Amino acid sequence: MHDPIDFRAVFDRIPTPYMMMDQDLVIVEMNQAYLDVTARPRHEIEGRYVFDAFPSEGESRRLLEESLRRVLDTGENDVIAVLRYAIPRPKEAGGGFEDRYWSCTHTWVPRADGGGFILQNTQDITDLRRLKDEAFRPEAPATTAMLGDSVLRRVETLQSQSFQIRRLFMLAPSFVAVLRGPNHVFDFANESYLRLIGRRDIVGRPLREALPEIRDQGFIPLLDELLRSGQPFIGRDVPVMLARSPGEPMEERFLDFIYQPILGEDGGVSGIFVEGSDMTERVLANQRQRLLLDELNHRVKNTLATVQAIAQQTLRGATTPESFAAAFESRLLALSQTHNALTDSQWAGAGLRQILIQELGPYGAERVSLDGPDVHLPARVALSLGMVFHELATNAAKYGALSNAGRLALTWSVTEDENLVFEWRETGGPPARRPERRGFGSRLIERSISGELRGRIDTDYGSTGLVVRFDVPLARDFD
Repeated sequence: MHDPIDFRAVFDRIPTPYMMMDQDLVIVEMNQAYLDVTARPRHEIEGRYVFDAFPSEGESRRLLEESLRRVLDTGENDVIAVLRYAIPRPKEAGGGFEDRYWSCTHTWVPRADGGGFILQNTQDITDLRRLKDEAFRPEAPATTAMLGDSVLRRVETLQSQSFQIRRLFMLAPSFVAVLRGPNHVFDFANESYLRLIGRRDIVGRPLREALPEIRDQGFIPLLDELLRSGQPFIGRDVPVMLARSPGEPMEERFLDFIYQPILGEDGGVSGIFVEGSDMTERVLANQRQRLLLDELNHRVKNTLATVQAIAQQTLRGATTPESFAAAFESRLLALSQTHNALTDSQWAGAGLRQILIQELGPYGAERVSLDGPDVHLPARVALSLGMVFHELATNAAKYGALSNAGRLALTWSVTEDENLVFEWRETGGPPARRPERRGFGSRLIERSISGELRGRIDTDYGSTGLVVRFDVPLARDFD
């Protein structure tokens, strides 16, 4: 048998700094590496509120407090890429405070009783920050005639280090740029930054001239303020309209980024270091997820209305309780199959006729005419159109042709340039009326056709019934 592991001893010997707080942000534990990097003895900080143990005001405290509150509110991890936070100097070093730069990761550690702790992993990146400032510091105008041999060798070493650091930044996966002076002239831009802006020739050009589309998007005032105050700025999921290629229309992207000051020899801000990541795919995925959740909630309500309509229609045509039960059960099964088809279409695509039959089958095949070729829809198109047909069918069951003895006539064709042209026509029902306000269903239909599928839609509220016409491209790679 092995001796039991002393996890406290293991924690104390981890070389990376860690500190733990309770839900009141009181420090309850830390390892030796944390005490070393903060130059504080354990008895001075253990059991104290974190902002009493490490006092700070202004932007530094705000960023740290917001991060900790996000962890407490969501139970999810949070990261501060760069945090400027002063720590007290030891008395033997003269006391006072010293500005340091940190990278912080805050992790939620739950307890069995529903409470928990925040585990902070803190990395001191002050040296890396200063090295970066050195790499992008404007070169001094000294000549070799002004320098001795030892100083010249030092200059050559620094130039070599600067070149290597610039090369590393050029290959970095995040986008990086350096701006100089009050006009924010591009001094450097790495490969990722150039990809983001469509590989335009920007080095040596002022920001307003190099990227004219961002003039009125609020970024230049942020840069101006940083030159004045010297305070970093952090942006999360910030929208920006960019032309990704010359001559192309502008496209909305979402960026996480930080503006950091580069200090000159006199201590003033000589430039701005820009670093960030393109978070567009993540933001769009979150938006799609929220849309699907909203649609799911809406669909549940509509499903109840659909079941009610099916029950009423089935009851009108039934002669016995047994015939009603059989017909009602079959239509509910068809409704269930429609949901299964939509789920499958999200992954593998589906046939247009299949979706229509399964979506409209519960209302009676004899009331629906389908006229069009067999069309296989890509997964994204199938999913979006499935939602559209569900909304149209639900509306018809509530207010239109399927609410009484009316009929549906559905026709479609595919053009030479692979556009699906579709018409939904209701007849024999009550007159169509334009709704006084746009509900979720109307917004979902328009967003699906015009936004998601990049198509066009036209709705006619006529006296003989609703007519909806739309066309959407099939060849575009939506995924």
